[in-house]
Amino acid sequence: MFGLLGSVGAWKHRKAYIESWWRPNITHGYLYLDIAPTDDLLPWPSSSPPFRISEDNTRLIEESKHVAPGVVRMVHSIKEVMREKREGLRWLVMGDDDSIFFLDNLVDVLATYDHNKYIYIGGHSEFILSNFRFSFHTGFGGAGFVLSYPLAEALVINLEDCLRRYPYLRTSDHITMTCIADIGVDLTSNKGLHQIDLRGDVSGFLFGHPQSPLLSLHHFDMMDPIFPFLNRSESANQLFKAASLGQSRMMQQTICYEKQRNWSFAISWGYSAHIYENIIPRSILKKPLETFGPWYRARPPFYLFDTRLPSNDPCEAPHIFFFQSIEKSPDDEIITTYTRASPRGLSTCSSSGNHSADYISTMRVFSPSKKLIKSYNEDRRENSRLTRLGGEKAIVGTAAVNGEDPDLAADVYARFEFLTSQ
Repeated sequence: MFGLLGSVGAWKHRKAYIESWWRPNITHGYLYLDIAPTDDLLPWPSSSPPFRISEDNTRLIEESKHVAPGVVRMVHSIKEVMREKREGLRWLVMGDDDSIFFLDNLVDVLATYDHNKYIYIGGHSEFILSNFRFSFHTGFGGAGFVLSYPLAEALVINLEDCLRRYPYLRTSDHITMTCIADIGVDLTSNKGLHQIDLRGDVSGFLFGHPQSPLLSLHHFDMMDPIFPFLNRSESANQLFKAASLGQSRMMQQTICYEKQRNWSFAISWGYSAHIYENIIPRSILKKPLETFGPWYRARPPFYLFDTRLPSNDPCEAPHIFFFQSIEKSPDDEIITTYTRASPRGLSTCSSSGNHSADYISTMRVFSPSKKLIKSYNEDRRENSRLTRLGGEKAIVGTAAVNGEDPDLAADVYARFEFLTSQ
């Protein structure tokens, strides 16, 4: 069950984010608004989550003398959502109205945990200083945090007392973590929940997504649109075009090489693809490309992960392609198409043989329709090898690394087709 926090003032332009992933009559949960919807928002569409009005917490705020009154509403909403619980409820997911969730992946990941135990799942901020200020044990709520039903039940029993106990804590996420810690439960961190405490162009971060199922993306209002030539709401819908046929593969990275031309290929499935005119080690390619900036001005280090800086060196700078379309082939393969974002505008890499990739305008990736199966606790990228090269097309097969299970190798098999511009 979802509890989503929103405001009437922002809902008009944020509802597109939620409607991109919400499944009416299937997804269970509620949107909690600060005030009743204005006339221009009514009648309330069935494509949006049903709404509730947050309770008046004035008395609690006055009693606690809380330094940040707005966070009381956010924390108290956990108790309000639990009043709406249905029989058979296993998990409570709390999030914001400017976040998107990947439901199939979320279901698959939660199925690996015992919902009868006290479990608190969340993600860290990408920005080191946010974790330092609000604790590395905090699950940042914009990315979404998940409570097992028994833990949620235990939390809400004394939630108001907990709010009175910590009137000096300034964020809802920090208060929630502290109240859960008082019960004796620690955070279970998940790499697929993304707060996106980053500024500007986050495409380089998404390209280097960790090898963990993509569960959420927050701060859609704060980042640049993630696809060129699309606005933010269009970008959310574009992302879910790929997710509609292959959610388990979303942003999982595949790296392979074409040694005749000394090219490196890296695919972030369903989002973007890079071609490098040089053989670049996997240890480098898996790092996010620092196209983004820190959440706010501070001294480095900024990020909770390794990065690599953009370069104008033609042997290091990628040719960048973004996801355009998805379809199923007669052979029951999933075909994703990626188109060049813009000309790279650099010379050819001379040190690797002067094999230019400027002429390539479109890439097509052929993947099996079978769900990508991998352990949610492993950090392993799909391995690849060139199987055929001729004319203007290259066919590349991927296989599991280190002689793994042949069933897994078959599962990750993919073909890549590179087309010239006409």
